[in-house]
Amino acid sequence: MYFTAGESIFASNISDNNFSIFKILKFETAVYNFKLNSLSSAASIYFILTSKCINLYILYNPRLFQKLTIFKEILNLFDYVYARIKSIDKERKMVEQELRDKYEVVIGLEVHAQLKTKTKIFAPDKNEFGQEPNSLTSPITLGMPGVLPVLNKEVVNMGILAGLALNCEIPSRCKFDRKQYFYPDLPKGYQISQYDEPICVNGHIDINGKRIGITRAHLEEDAGKLVHAGANGLAGSIYSLVDLNRAGTPLLEIVSEPDMRSPQEARAYMEELRDIVRYAGVCDGNLEEGSMRCDANISIMPKGSKEYGTRAEIKNINSFSALERALEYEIDRQIEIVEDGGEVVQETRLWNDDTRETKSMRSKEDANDYRYFPEPDLMPLEISKEWVEKVRATMPELPNQKRERYQGLGLSEYDANVVVSQMDLALFFDKVLELGANPKTAVNFLTGEIAAYLKENHTEINDTKLTPENLAELIHMIEKGTISNNIGKQILVEDMIPTGEKASAIVEKKGLSQISDEGAIKEIVQKIVDANPAQVEAYRNGKTNLLGFFVGQVMKETKGRANPQTVNKFVKEILEG
Repeated sequence: MYFTAGESIFASNISDNNFSIFKILKFETAVYNFKLNSLSSAASIYFILTSKCINLYILYNPRLFQKLTIFKEILNLFDYVYARIKSIDKERKMVEQELRDKYEVVIGLEVHAQLKTKTKIFAPDKNEFGQEPNSLTSPITLGMPGVLPVLNKEVVNMGILAGLALNCEIPSRCKFDRKQYFYPDLPKGYQISQYDEPICVNGHIDINGKRIGITRAHLEEDAGKLVHAGANGLAGSIYSLVDLNRAGTPLLEIVSEPDMRSPQEARAYMEELRDIVRYAGVCDGNLEEGSMRCDANISIMPKGSKEYGTRAEIKNINSFSALERALEYEIDRQIEIVEDGGEVVQETRLWNDDTRETKSMRSKEDANDYRYFPEPDLMPLEISKEWVEKVRATMPELPNQKRERYQGLGLSEYDANVVVSQMDLALFFDKVLELGANPKTAVNFLTGEIAAYLKENHTEINDTKLTPENLAELIHMIEKGTISNNIGKQILVEDMIPTGEKASAIVEKKGLSQISDEGAIKEIVQKIVDANPAQVEAYRNGKTNLLGFFVGQVMKETKGRANPQTVNKFVKEILEG
């Protein structure tokens, strides 16, 4: 058996006549959880504890088990090892924190968001994900001789809309440039991008009360994709194939200022940015499918310094958690280099989420290495104020505005954030509100029973048969006292979400309407009290927490249909009378 921790505990499977070493426990640093896998009897115990590794061997002779008190000794040993590992891990974290406190982290993100246009940026090919390889190409995408790019106007509209959502200025003029570099998935041998005159400049996003600047956002075409056979990446692959379906897909590259000072801030920025482009309707924000990708630039500098250190760029980040882990790793790597007297080199590094480490990919290029020059086949683009205002008029409600509105309806900041972070859920919630449902009751269902159902069944709310109209009706029935809240939860999960049936029809069919007749409820309460004399005596002798027992018995007797307020009233009245 083995421990997985900052320090590791290992055990072997060795057998010799009557002696064996059994797997005993598994230790996880995150939760300090011991799990006893197998244990019979033991004759002797020893262990070796070092700063790098703890080896735990437990030998036993079954015939001696009855004569020895070794089991207690094993438990004592577990307690000791547990405490020792906690101490080692605490010391390690303290050392790491002391080192980190000496440095300030500087992070900037370059986020590529694929725009949701029907066709590509310079060609009529469809802009779709998941199609047969190389089925969405044309001579323009493939860079054949004599072809010319034609700018997709909807790409410009989405670029302007995204820029406005990011609080950017929209210059009256922008232009396209050729970015020269070679890679097998770049069919023309250059990428059409924007260099010195982008479509958006000087924006910002506010996260947790801090403003993160956005230097620019520019339009460009995406490259194709290499599919590596025999491995998850280039390293270890047998061969690679090129899929050019993605080539020419419109991208908006959003470049932040180096304003973030922790991996947690970088993640919060990325999550907020994803929410903004999704609500604006310009990108679906699906990191797993690659429609939103992130490159992180990170450096360290001594606390109090005004001069940034040498940065490294991290690529291959395809989730929020991976971004946070990659930055945490890179901070420690750079600190270790500097503490050992070395120098951090400017380079591009790949994040491997399996091994949880970055590996050097190539030296980092500067802008002049790409030999930018104006794209000769595309005229500069003039964007009038009228054009910008026309696009602004189509702006939907953005995440921050939605949070403020929800909190104005009485929702907590936490609930507002939870709903807004899931756009489909927020849009569903808005429709429920339009039907007059109580906001707090609706959000409790959405973040409670409905969220649990969606998680358990690995589905989304739009893929279920539940409608806003049906949920609103259910909430109205609960507020009118037609059914109890518990009955509402029951039929929601068991009937309404899977089948789409209306709450009123389910209640009528199953006879679930709430019992509000006080005479009938009082009679049932008296019956329950008479049937439990011991509990009655205990309650009257001071064990008032038994009130819940009696209420529960009444609700059980009525199958949850009795009005809870009326039940509580009569239970107290009879018990204390």
